[in-house]
Amino acid sequence: MKPTILSLLTLTLLSAAAHAADGKLLLTGGVSTIDGAAGGGLSPWALTGTYASEGQWGASAFVTHLRAPDYRLTVAGAALAWDERLELSLARQRLDTRQNLAPLGLGGLQLRQDIVGVKWRFAGEAILDADRWMPQLALGALHKRAHAGAFAPTLFGPLGARRSDTELYLAATKLWLAQSLLTNVTLRASRANQNGLLGFGGAQDRRWEVRPEVSAALLLAPEWALGFEARAKPNKLERSVLGDGALRERDWFDVFVAYAPNKRASLTAAWVDVGAIAPALNPKRQRGAYLSLQLSH
Repeated sequence: MKPTILSLLTLTLLSAAAHAADGKLLLTGGVSTIDGAAGGGLSPWALTGTYASEGQWGASAFVTHLRAPDYRLTVAGAALAWDERLELSLARQRLDTRQNLAPLGLGGLQLRQDIVGVKWRFAGEAILDADRWMPQLALGALHKRAHAGAFAPTLFGPLGARRSDTELYLAATKLWLAQSLLTNVTLRASRANQNGLLGFGGAQDRRWEVRPEVSAALLLAPEWALGFEARAKPNKLERSVLGDGALRERDWFDVFVAYAPNKRASLTAAWVDVGAIAPALNPKRQRGAYLSLQLSH
């Protein structure tokens, strides 16, 4: 999917929103994750994106940039939501490895991934159930396809990773209005390597794994939220022809602040820890800054 096609699709989704979505509170649609689904920056939540409420359509578009000491991740995408029940999303990720894979003859390699997502809320309603213990519950699927460039013959050959796969997740989101607090727990079934940028599974391990992801956000004011996320990761390439531990993964964490001056735009900034990437080549933990802009209608 070329960037120009993504731009045209974004404009189409924005024009498809038949009504202004006025029924939800600021920031209660979450923001856009790096996979395109609504949630925090790293984890999808049970909330559907945009401010569309009952009987309404809503659309959003976003761009995200993560800058770590040795890597750069850029993501762009869009989402369409209906009736606070259904969400369709797409995203494209691009990871610039800079010179960190130069020992493998892959200096300057860029890894790409295309993601198509769907989410369905099947129980609960975060705002209406705020005075009950019942959370909002949603099932989601993320179909991902990796493009590894010059690394593809090794990644999809001796390392045994697959080019594409589908992740499934169950998310539970609870809004505690009296405490101005939002909490979320997501269980993701996945065999993605580095979120899918390094394919899925490996020659030594092709099993699905279910890993938890937790988030919490404190609503400091109607337009401000402060929170954190922790995301456990599968580890399918820890044993490989490159040596045990060469591509070991670490869990991801972030601390974020989100600002929404109105229902048309939001800005999220975060400190992110995505662990070491290819630790045999560069054992340094990759901690850096994350910035995401989302436009909604």
